[in-house]
Amino acid sequence: MSTVKHTFVICAYQESTFLEDCVKSLYNQTVSSKLLMVTSTPNEFIKDIADKYGIELRINSGKKGIVNDWNFAYSQADTQYITIAHQDDVYAKTYTEIMIKEMERAEKPLIGFTDYAEIRENQIVKNNTMLKIKRLMLLPLNVRSFHKSRFLRRRILSFGCPICCPSVIFNKENLPVQIFKEGYRSDEDWQAWEKLSRLNGEFVYCSRILTFHRIHGESATTAIIGDKVRSREDYEMFLKFWPEPIAKMLVSLYSKSEKSNEIH
Repeated sequence: MSTVKHTFVICAYQESTFLEDCVKSLYNQTVSSKLLMVTSTPNEFIKDIADKYGIELRINSGKKGIVNDWNFAYSQADTQYITIAHQDDVYAKTYTEIMIKEMERAEKPLIGFTDYAEIRENQIVKNNTMLKIKRLMLLPLNVRSFHKSRFLRRRILSFGCPICCPSVIFNKENLPVQIFKEGYRSDEDWQAWEKLSRLNGEFVYCSRILTFHRIHGESATTAIIGDKVRSREDYEMFLKFWPEPIAKMLVSLYSKSEKSNEIH
C-alpha cells in the first residue's frame, strides 16, 4: 500500500517554455509526491515532457477554461493532499515536506498556503510593493491559533486575495468535491477561498517562501488584466463582504495594484 500522501497535478496548457522547469522543481522535492499532468490542449510538446519524466498525462475532454481545468485537475488526485501546480511556476525543494508537516500539526486543516516570491525576466523578486502588502494582510495568520478563525480569514479576504494560488495544498478529506466555480476567469481562486473560508477548519499559513510565481507577458493573469475582466470580478467579490459604495471604492484601489503584474 502506498504511503505517499500528496499529489502534484500539473496543469499544462499549449506550449509553455517554462513547463519543464516546473516539472524539475517537483522532482527535486525532499519528500516524494505522486505526479500527474493534465491538459485540455493536448499536443506533442506536452506529451514529450510527460513521457520524458514518466508522468501520466490525462486529458480533460470535457468543458474547457481555467476553472474547468482546475476542477478536473483536483478530481484526478486520490491522495489526501493535492497541490495544483501551475506550469509557469516553480517550488522550493522543501515545499512538500514542510507543508505536509504544517497540515498534520493542525486539527482540521482545510487548505495550507505559503509565502511566495515572483520570477520576473528570470530573476527572483522577493520584495516589491504588492508582495509586502500581501504579507501584511496575512500577518495575523503567523499566529497558529488564528488559523481556526473564520472571522479573521474572512476579514483578510474582504480586502483582496493575498493567498498565492499555486502555493495552496488542499486536504481533500475536509473539502467539497468541487472547489472552483464556473463563470470566473480572474478571481476563481479568491472565490474559492471565500467559499472555503465559511467552513469549520483551518487555513494553515506558512510564512516561508516556498513558491515562486512567474510573471510574464503571456500569462493568463496578464491577459485577463488587459481585457478588464478582473475589475468586474473584483467588484463581485467585494460585494460578498461589503455594501456597494465600499465595494466600488475598494475596486478602484485594488485595480491600481494590477499594475504590479505588468511587464515593463
